[in-house]
Amino acid sequence: MGITLKTPEDIEKMRVAGRLAAEQLKFIAPYVKPGVTTDELNQILHDYTVNEQQAIPAPLNYHGFPKSICTSVNNQVCHGIPGPKKLKNGDIINIDVTIIKDGYHGDTSKMFCVGKPSILAERLCRVSHECLKIGIELVKPGIHLGDIGHAIQQHAEANHFSVVREYCGHGIGKVFHEEPQVLHYGQAGTGIMLEPGMTFTIEPMINAGKRHVKLLPDQWTVVTKDRSLSAQYEHTILVTDTGHEVLTLLPGDEI
Repeated sequence: MGITLKTPEDIEKMRVAGRLAAEQLKFIAPYVKPGVTTDELNQILHDYTVNEQQAIPAPLNYHGFPKSICTSVNNQVCHGIPGPKKLKNGDIINIDVTIIKDGYHGDTSKMFCVGKPSILAERLCRVSHECLKIGIELVKPGIHLGDIGHAIQQHAEANHFSVVREYCGHGIGKVFHEEPQVLHYGQAGTGIMLEPGMTFTIEPMINAGKRHVKLLPDQWTVVTKDRSLSAQYEHTILVTDTGHEVLTLLPGDEI
């Protein structure tokens, strides 16, 4: 399947889906504190999605995924399944939400610090957020996907962190995961050239230790092989005629 360039009608619906996804991360923030379980966070957001937003949680039953959000704690890189484990002071957690509204997807994630994180955890979250911002700032017609990956990799490695290579950003629209694949490492000047109407996510996964990861027996949760901390931020981006628009950003909020 090739890359689908979005029509003005598509884009309008994706703006709505993106806004709703962004509202979810804002809504859940007060609940992320010591003592809460990731399953409770999942239930809170499931109810909010279905009852308040009249939307569908895209992860639920997607290829068999059992929950409505992904919660990845500490050394979990991505696709963590919400469960009974309670968050404790010093934990860092990525909450990844994707919603479907009127047939279109909005996909975003961010890191939350539970209580007071360690200096390393705080720095890792900051640098992974900077990696996302650096990637987004480059998006405009005529640049290559490799330019984005190269800039993210350079910034992460300059800060003595590493970039996960097995998982990447992706095209998004009516389909949750479509072309192109958006790598968070690579060579400048390589890969697909961006053009207006493309929509995709940028979602670098940055590790405090080595880049290598492994899949847990649940067949979903990805963790760092060396058990080091991992952090990730994600936005859904539209390539416009002159640059880009972040579809999962609320008015007045910073990337």
